[in-house]
Amino acid sequence: MSMLNPVLQPPEVKEYLSKGERFIKWDDETASASPVILRVDPKGFYLYWTNQNKEMEILDITSIRDTRVGRYAKIPKCQKLREVFNLDYPHSTFLLKTLTIVSGPDMVDLTFHNFVSYKENVGKSWAEDIMAIVRNPLTYNASRYTFLEKILVKLKMQLNAEGKIPVRNIFQMFPADRKRVEAALTACHLPKGKNDAINPEDFPETVYKTFLMNLCPRPEIDEIFTSHHLKAKPYMTKEHLAKFINKKQRDSRLNDILFPPAKPEQVQSLIEKYEPSGINIQRGQLSPEGMVWFLCGPENNVIALDKLQLYQDMTQPLSHYFINSSHNTYLTAGQFSGISSPEMYRQTLLAGCRCVELDCWKGRPPDEEPIITHGFTMTTEILFKDAIEAIAESAFKTSLYPVILSFENHVDSPKQQAKMAEYCRTIFGDMLLTEPLEKYPLKPGVPLPSPKDLLGKILIKNKKNQSISGKRQNSLKKGRNVEPEIIEQPAPMDAEVWAGDGAEEEPEEEDVLLGNLDEEEIKKMQSDEGTAGLEVTAYEEMSSLVNYIQPIKFDSFEVSAQKNRSYVISSFTELKAYDLLTKFPTQFVEYNKRQMSRIYPKGTRMDSSNYMPQMFWNVGCQMVALNFQTMDVPMQQNMALFEFNGQCGYLLKHEFMRRPDKQFDPFSVDRMDVVVASTLSVTILSGQFLSDRSVKTYVEVELFGLPRDTKRKYRTKLTSTANSINPVWKEEAFVFEKIMMPELASLKIAAWEEGGKFIGHRVIPVIAVHSGYHHVCLRSESNMPLTMPSLFVYLEIKDYVPDAWADLTIALSNPIKFFSLQDKRSVQLKDGSVERLGIQRNFPSAETNGIPDSTGKFSTPLSNGPAGAAAFAKDENVIEVMQIADPVCYGCKKRMIHTRKTQKKRNG
Repeated sequence: MSMLNPVLQPPEVKEYLSKGERFIKWDDETASASPVILRVDPKGFYLYWTNQNKEMEILDITSIRDTRVGRYAKIPKCQKLREVFNLDYPHSTFLLKTLTIVSGPDMVDLTFHNFVSYKENVGKSWAEDIMAIVRNPLTYNASRYTFLEKILVKLKMQLNAEGKIPVRNIFQMFPADRKRVEAALTACHLPKGKNDAINPEDFPETVYKTFLMNLCPRPEIDEIFTSHHLKAKPYMTKEHLAKFINKKQRDSRLNDILFPPAKPEQVQSLIEKYEPSGINIQRGQLSPEGMVWFLCGPENNVIALDKLQLYQDMTQPLSHYFINSSHNTYLTAGQFSGISSPEMYRQTLLAGCRCVELDCWKGRPPDEEPIITHGFTMTTEILFKDAIEAIAESAFKTSLYPVILSFENHVDSPKQQAKMAEYCRTIFGDMLLTEPLEKYPLKPGVPLPSPKDLLGKILIKNKKNQSISGKRQNSLKKGRNVEPEIIEQPAPMDAEVWAGDGAEEEPEEEDVLLGNLDEEEIKKMQSDEGTAGLEVTAYEEMSSLVNYIQPIKFDSFEVSAQKNRSYVISSFTELKAYDLLTKFPTQFVEYNKRQMSRIYPKGTRMDSSNYMPQMFWNVGCQMVALNFQTMDVPMQQNMALFEFNGQCGYLLKHEFMRRPDKQFDPFSVDRMDVVVASTLSVTILSGQFLSDRSVKTYVEVELFGLPRDTKRKYRTKLTSTANSINPVWKEEAFVFEKIMMPELASLKIAAWEEGGKFIGHRVIPVIAVHSGYHHVCLRSESNMPLTMPSLFVYLEIKDYVPDAWADLTIALSNPIKFFSLQDKRSVQLKDGSVERLGIQRNFPSAETNGIPDSTGKFSTPLSNGPAGAAAFAKDENVIEVMQIADPVCYGCKKRMIHTRKTQKKRNG
């Protein structure tokens, strides 16, 4: 049982990190350099440094995005600092001593903390071991108690000159209601004046817990406790706790033999861990306070922690995975006037992205260095070489699985294209895949290699030049842009499948911004495709680097199937892709089984907003490229999902989207073979420390999934009082009754202040949701863990059963109880004490895969779609049961069936 056997271990803080090391911290802007001692606290929550004046700076470990040493670290530009570090000295050892730590709330707003060690190669060890802590899955997915513990650690780090905890710091940590903080301190017999201070020895973990229980009482947990223990006793026995775990905290769908339920003797260790009373521990009893800490512990994490590790099969063809992908990766802001930066390539790759985009343009004389920018806009330029160096540095720091470079190539100079190819070869070296693997030749019918086959490799997606006609040669000599090189022939017999050659135009909302461009340039920018349709031909040097990702212009699904070439890829704007998936969903799914597709935002998203990726994942599109600099809801969903499977950047698609013998239509309401739909209910019970202010709050719950999944969004009422410390919602559960394919769905829970100010959110794949009572630790808009706010919820996920067939499912799961109830009803019927409409209905379940025949045995399994319903309706025994159970309703159903048949005849 995972509750008693933890799947993941918390990060290890090596002794030398907590002991500390002497460094010199320097800053270019102030031209300052000062000695500091750098440390990591023993729990691994904070990196901090203290200067000679005992002044301390603290950095939350979760805010660290990268560590860099050697030539990748920052080097002083200020002459004064260069002299201090002997940088210009011929035998300088500066690069062996330097360490840069990159932190920030998102990928754009970054701070670089620069250190130089006194000894060589010290920085390298620090860089590696700090990142080991940062990348531990439990750093981001810690339990609620770990986050509360983090607050205590920080309070004990920030001591005054006398070595005491200033009470002022406690008020700053819990600012929402000062009177409540004062009352909680008084209850613990601690000073409460703003100028007072507390001796750290007087504020151990036990007292801190008492303080929290007084500051943030948990009446809703007391109610749960009361409903699961002996009414006359103020404690829960081992037997009661085991029963509670099995009934409420355990997935009801688990097999009891493979996953044995908890036994009373096993839960004693939980009582020893969480019960504050020593006497209760000896007696094997859990108090209400012990229950609070148990529900805050790592055993009750809301997500299945094993799915954070690399757990999926990585030996399938590349086309069988969703791939974490970025659009216009170099931009830090908008598409029209944003700043371009090589750092964005580092940040996206460090975040687990596996496909980045490079918009390449011809460099100007005299250097003629190729550049990266957004064509026909006012975005700034960066050197192509700088971007390649950034990619080489960060490509495989987070994930060893292959990186795809999506080139949008506008460099119409053979010389500069040759320079680009040379940079790729020399800077990437052996990382660059220049030839196809022997097992996977570039031939029709041969699948793509797997992510495992391509470990540590960089693949180039750029137009591949097969042959250049005389006409094209002349165009190239004149320096004109030419059409894309490889064109598939259109399907003569199915003209409807055409995506169209021209870009779809949309009303332009940025006329003011585009006022300085000429008519032709405006036309290009206003198009759906943006500049993507204006790529030039590929010359020999760049062509030679392209193998498994060869871009072509899409013609039709039929032509693609006939040619059966896994190594060609087509890119679609979100509008074209949406048009195709609504008209030809099953064909799109089939296409994506064989070869890859890339979706990118329409050209008119000047603010770098994103489209919802879910609709394109629903048809199996692999590279759904988003603007990583914009942390909107689509990007939040993307980041949350790709955090799973070891953050490797690849998620295996459902077998329906991979197997050639299965067909999948995302718009279908029919039951699918071997796919069991789920029902998810979410009860929002309470919140803890939701805001720095005393405000009213509310919670929204949303489901992302297939179009035919049931209701998508709910919200609680606004709290009746302005209490953000421990608000309670007493509302019914929000039920998502039928989630057709749980593997494709994700749940979003978000908390808001009155007036719509964002507090925090969490997005979790439905297959990673744990049933039971859980604290959901919230994330920021950029998916960073928030220490303070959390929501306490009750989640229940089970197999979907239509209401009409629920009773048979109950009978199968607990036949003794069922027949006992039936016997009671029979007696009541004889006595005439049950009304006709109250008679128990006994229908077969969709999920038991069968219907009873005249002997009571189960016949051929049926789907819960139209075919299953028709066969079900024909069964005489079932009809008889339905008539007995409710003749009025059955008559209505007969009339509905008759009406549908009449409509079909008319339509026919």
